[in-house]
Amino acid sequence: MQKHLLDTQLKSLPEDPGVYQFFDSKDEIIYIGKAKNLKKRVSSYFGRVNYDSFKVKVLVDRIVDLKWIVVESESDALLLENNLIKKHQPRYNILLKDDKTFPWICIKNEPFPRIFATRTVLNDGSRYYGPYTSAYAVKVLLSLIRQIYQLRNCKLALSDESIAQAKYKVCLEYHLGNCKAPCVGKQDGASYDESIEQIKAIIGGKLNEVIVYLRGEMNKHADAYRYEEANSFKEKIKILSRYQAKSTIVNPAIHNVDVFSIVSDEKEAYVNFLKVVKGAVIQAHTVELKKKLDEEDEDLLSFVIADLRQRIESDAKEIITPFDVNHLFPDNKITVPKRGEKRKLLDLSERNAKSFRMEKKKRQIALKGQTSSQRILSSLQLDLRLSELPMHIECFDNSNFQGSNPVAACVVFKNAKPSKKEYRHYHIKGVKGADDFASMEEVVYRRYKRLMEEGSSIPQLIVVDGGKGQLSAALKSLERLELRGSIAIIGIAKKLEEIFFPGDSVPLYIDKSSESLKLIQNLRNEAHRFGINFHRQLRSGKMLKSALEGIQGLGDKSIERLFKKFKSMEGICSATEEDLASEIGKARARLIRENFAKTE
Repeated sequence: MQKHLLDTQLKSLPEDPGVYQFFDSKDEIIYIGKAKNLKKRVSSYFGRVNYDSFKVKVLVDRIVDLKWIVVESESDALLLENNLIKKHQPRYNILLKDDKTFPWICIKNEPFPRIFATRTVLNDGSRYYGPYTSAYAVKVLLSLIRQIYQLRNCKLALSDESIAQAKYKVCLEYHLGNCKAPCVGKQDGASYDESIEQIKAIIGGKLNEVIVYLRGEMNKHADAYRYEEANSFKEKIKILSRYQAKSTIVNPAIHNVDVFSIVSDEKEAYVNFLKVVKGAVIQAHTVELKKKLDEEDEDLLSFVIADLRQRIESDAKEIITPFDVNHLFPDNKITVPKRGEKRKLLDLSERNAKSFRMEKKKRQIALKGQTSSQRILSSLQLDLRLSELPMHIECFDNSNFQGSNPVAACVVFKNAKPSKKEYRHYHIKGVKGADDFASMEEVVYRRYKRLMEEGSSIPQLIVVDGGKGQLSAALKSLERLELRGSIAIIGIAKKLEEIFFPGDSVPLYIDKSSESLKLIQNLRNEAHRFGINFHRQLRSGKMLKSALEGIQGLGDKSIERLFKKFKSMEGICSATEEDLASEIGKARARLIRENFAKTE
């Protein structure tokens, strides 16, 4: 029946460009392909006696149904194939091991605009540049801008009225020389906007234009004997010139070009991408592909070119590649250079791809032969760029119910496995209401203050359940304890599994299938589970028996007196030993505090 259906479908195939989909007996898509001629390409899979690859034979044996979509051209087929593969991820298609969300640079649509990195593009009238294939490149560019221009980074709602009414006061950034304080009228909108226009030119790669402008301003101030202002422009020119010198590697006449190269072996392929503007490489990225059906390098490269250019919204008209793929990208000029500056660019791209492959192989060799725990921890160390193997990791999570009974949990993993005897619960004592940031600050401080006082070992890595806010709160406690820099610390935000580092606004995205991310998720989930269970016990009243009735030497009358005085378990837990002693005596008060200390 199925064979008859397939025969009928094969006869019905058009001789047009398009995309075809193969289905198995479970009605699941197992392969998606493109074709210049659907009838010829799809028919070539069937009716063979011998196959070039055993994998292809296995694929064909599993096909019970097929569907196709006709498009205008082969290039349209490539784009559609690319989108469908990413959506359905069929078993026999190449696996593109690159699921990053690329960062952008945003110039906010507001008076005295802020400039910052983001991975979310909003339709809010702001100007977005990118996306950039490297978060490091964004960091370097923003650092350069901040060296030259003193822009605000606060979130104040500045307006002419609010400034005139003196609603705000200057902050530390002004005193440090990082901001000219437009919030109090020390910088007007015109001079601020002039800086923004220069920054737009820098981000757009027009460094020469900015340098020429700054040089003119420098000379104008020097001619007017305003040497301090002239020197300020001179310093800006120096910074830009150093940046330009580091960036330029080829002829500046090579403008707005995308460069792609590929190196491959039996199982994997690595495609490197370089974006060149006026001779400067402003973006670089390498992706890894897992082969499934002995795909040709040209097909793999074409797939990545279509995918990456779409994702970074490239507007480059020229593409430099090792293959002639003009039939797939008719709207672009395809250059296959044999010599000259463009050949040097292609060689540079290929060296980057080879370097990425070599690093990957070294990592695999380093991990080979290790135990499961060693392998996972080594992988985590590499992904998080830790200075030492994180044999001891601790994770914190906060919990409250409608703002009441705030508690926290700390779970401990040793050698990548839970060490449940070292788990700790915490009653939040110094915070009123549901303030997660303040609660995180308190619990981290209490945890490591006690470990230091006891002379116990501290972890190599702390994981905080939450984003930048919780991470910043935890950092405050480490700074108070003079532990910042001694312990690596990260935050993990649930929504997109974003990993945040101290001082870096752009999060890291670890491969969703990696053992590193799974370990971090296990830590986070275990801390959440442990905290929620503790909170449920508090709310159900079961803690009354375990925390008070279970204390030898504490009778019913003493418990009744405590509840009469402190009203609730939360009140008893937060009471000092002296407060407890005033009701039930020093000996019983000490028993309670010692018992509670076991859960802190």
